[in-house]
Amino acid sequence: MTTFERVKKLCEEQKISINDLEKSLGYSKNTLYRLKTQKPGADKLQAIADYFDVSTDYLLGRTEKKRYFDLTKKDERDIQKELEDILNDFNNSGFAMADGSTPDELDPEDRELLIASLEQSLRIAKRIAKQKFTRKDYRN
Repeated sequence: MTTFERVKKLCEEQKISINDLEKSLGYSKNTLYRLKTQKPGADKLQAIADYFDVSTDYLLGRTEKKRYFDLTKKDERDIQKELEDILNDFNNSGFAMADGSTPDELDPEDRELLIASLEQSLRIAKRIAKQKFTRKDYRN
């Protein structure tokens, strides 16, 4: 996928046109269409990356991760393992909800909501940790 195709895809995701992006960035008409045949300058590439909150490596096709702190497959496996450990700890520790019930005694809908909430919390925590603790030379 070329740089232009990635920019076009990002525009479609944001529901804006290439021309609207050019106006927002202060570029002349058809500037971004030149990405089909020319390599962009570092300043233009950085401006586009900043606009969409993605890495320049993503725009250049060097990685499929849009941001350095996006979760990888390994991160997702780690989250599932951690979630499993938390649920096991709930069951083994005698943990009880406010109404006195244990997670196993919850009705299926409430149990599903509890699991979804814990899973989302783990994802957010992992993303924040990656943002906070990734060394600057490993970003982008």
